[in-house]
Amino acid sequence: MPTQVRLLRVLETGEYLRMGSSEVRKTNVRVVAATNLNMRQAIDDGRFREDLFYRLNTVEIRVPALRERKEDIPLLFRKFAVDFCNRYQMPPLSLNEEATMLLQNCYWRGNIRQLKNLAEQIAVIELDHQINGDTLRKYLPKEESQQGIVLRSPKPESAGKDYSHEIGILYNMVMQNKKDLEELKALLENGRDLDISSSREIDKATSIEIPTRDTEDILPVEEDNLRIEDGEKERIRKALELSGGNRKVAAEKVGLSERTLYRKIKEYGL
Repeated sequence: MPTQVRLLRVLETGEYLRMGSSEVRKTNVRVVAATNLNMRQAIDDGRFREDLFYRLNTVEIRVPALRERKEDIPLLFRKFAVDFCNRYQMPPLSLNEEATMLLQNCYWRGNIRQLKNLAEQIAVIELDHQINGDTLRKYLPKEESQQGIVLRSPKPESAGKDYSHEIGILYNMVMQNKKDLEELKALLENGRDLDISSSREIDKATSIEIPTRDTEDILPVEEDNLRIEDGEKERIRKALELSGGNRKVAAEKVGLSERTLYRKIKEYGL
C-alpha cells in the first residue's frame, strides 16, 4: 500500500525523488498496467487503492482467456509449430482433425504460454510430425486430454486460490520495512549527541507516509522535499559544530561518506 501511494503521486504530479536524493525530478511517461487478478475484489479486500485503480484504468483492454477463443487455438499452434520446426531444423508439423478438436476442447489453464510450450515439446520430441489425437494426449494434462473434452468446470475465483504471489509481495514489504527501520535506527544513533531541535528535524526528515483513501489527502512532493532538505542541512551543521569543523568526524556522525558530505556542504552553503 505505501508503494501504491508513491505511484499515485507520480501519476498525479509527474514528480519523484530518486533513492538517496533530495532533488525533485520530472517524468513524462505512458503507463501500461496489466493484471490477472479481479481488481474489484482486490479493492474490496483492501489490497489495492481504489483511487489508484481509477487513475490507471483510463483505457481498459480485456484479453480473454485462450479457452474463450477456441478458433484461435489451431492458428496459434500452427504458428508456434512453424517457428520451432524452423529453429530446430525439423520437418513441418501438422494436426489431424481429432488432434485439432482435442486442442480446442482443452481448458488451457496456462493460456498461450502453455500452448507454446506444448508446440515446442512436440516439435522437438516427436519423430513423426503428423500428429493425431493419441500422440497429442501424451503431452496434455490427463484431466484435459481424455476423450477431447473438459472434465472440470472453471473453479470460482475464491475457491482454492493460490496466494503465493500475494505472499511474495508481503514478504518483500516486510523485508523493506525491516531495512527502513534499521536505517532509521542508525540515523537516530548518529544524531544521539545532537540537541533537541536537531532531533526534531530528524523526526521530520524520517516521517513515515500513511496511505489514505483520497487523493486530496496526499501531501505534495515539494513539501516533503523541503522537510528532508531542512532536516539534513541542520544535522550537517550541528555535526560540523560538534566536531570542530572536522569533516571526517562530522561525516561519521551523520552517516555519510566524506565525499557526499563535501558535496552537501557546498550544496547547502555551509
